[in-house]
Amino acid sequence: MFAVLVDFQIKPRHAEDFLRRVTRQAKDSLALEPDCHVFDVSVDPDDDAHVFLYEVYTDQSAFDAHRETAHFKSYNSDIKDMVAAKDLRTRRRVFGGG
Repeated sequence: MFAVLVDFQIKPRHAEDFLRRVTRQAKDSLALEPDCHVFDVSVDPDDDAHVFLYEVYTDQSAFDAHRETAHFKSYNSDIKDMVAAKDLRTRRRVFGGG
């Protein structure tokens, strides 16, 4: 499995809109992509503008395909002006509980 970790700092005035939009993106990814197994959205308990995504795909190719979907491209366009900073990292998932 292939894990993707994305750490966002959102411009504070856009935090609520970003959370709505990224939640829709998570639901779309899970519903429309059979190789997207997990798409968690979390926020810092003290800062709703600090958002963390944890995504799991079957493999690197599935993640690459995810980035080419219409729903991802729409999401990416919608959020571009909301984001102050973004850090994306990938990992090989060894074990997943739950």
